[in-house]
Amino acid sequence: MGRPPVLPVDKKLGLVVRVMSGELTAAEAAREAGVSEQSVSNWRRQFIEGGRNGLAGDGGRHAEEASRMAELAQENAMLKTTIGELYMELRKYGRSTAVRPPQRREGTRPGRLVN
Repeated sequence: MGRPPVLPVDKKLGLVVRVMSGELTAAEAAREAGVSEQSVSNWRRQFIEGGRNGLAGDGGRHAEEASRMAELAQENAMLKTTIGELYMELRKYGRSTAVRPPQRREGTRPGRLVN
């Protein structure tokens, strides 16, 4: 048996709202849509999770994602500071390669091998 065609979001939403309001049971909604009762239950769960995430703020991100973003921002700031300190050390000792371009050898052309 093949997989049933995907229902449009509006149709799923209508069924979920009718199930949550008590107008239909999950089994009745499944028969109406031609899907399994499990599919209707999954849509209901996804609908509730989406609402919960939206109310949580922070653009609907999960708390774990927000925590990870804060952790990455802190690590990024620390790395930038470290790079700045290393750059100052290189300048202090005059070993900065960023100031001096690489030297070309006399008599060579780009793309030719030199023995």
